[in-house]
Amino acid sequence: MATGQAQTGRVVCYYWVNRIAISKHDMTVATNREPLLHALPQPVTFDEFVVWYPENSEFCYELRRGVIVEMPKPRGQHSEVAGFIHDELALEIRRTQLSCFIPKDCLIKLSDNTGYEPDVVVLDRSALTTEPQWQTSSIIENGASIKLAIEVVSTNWQDDYELKMAEYEALGIAEYWIIDYAALGGIRHLGKPKQPTITIAMLVDGEYETCRFRGDEVIISGVFPDLSLKASQIMMLG
Repeated sequence: MATGQAQTGRVVCYYWVNRIAISKHDMTVATNREPLLHALPQPVTFDEFVVWYPENSEFCYELRRGVIVEMPKPRGQHSEVAGFIHDELALEIRRTQLSCFIPKDCLIKLSDNTGYEPDVVVLDRSALTTEPQWQTSSIIENGASIKLAIEVVSTNWQDDYELKMAEYEALGIAEYWIIDYAALGGIRHLGKPKQPTITIAMLVDGEYETCRFRGDEVIISGVFPDLSLKASQIMMLG
């Protein structure tokens, strides 16, 4: 997840403090955006990342194979697109009375050293009884609990098209949308000439099958089969 006018994630470096994880309540963040003053052992585990994660930060953070990556919060058109999708899907959930919802915050545990926060995520309410950390930490560990994950593309497009695609597939997330409103992705993902595209991946027999939607094409979703929404309605915001 990254944002706005093509900003990319920044890898955060840390100092070692006796190789001991420090509680997030003991941590301070430098106001000039320098690395945190306290540290975690390297590489960082998912559990250490959760304890460390600063509250009320102006940034979002993801854990990628033991490395904490700082992500600017969505702004501008990125934020508008994510908000529009959130609202449209929330209305569809209410209209169809599906047993699912869109949480304000959700951290997906992909492995013991990786965790992501999608721009939008739709959860299966009935599956949350199998999620041991949902009530205390808003953490989801099982792909079956996630009906849909959505990423809005920024300049770190390789993460959304390749890294997260593979990891969401491996976790068993039923559906994954990539909204590339600025056509930032590579030609192999968008074709030539590149144009704004929504890529929808649906899990079939354990593997994602993808379709691309552009212009006035109505997007097709397995989770929301009656959703009447054109690609252009999403990508021409702002």
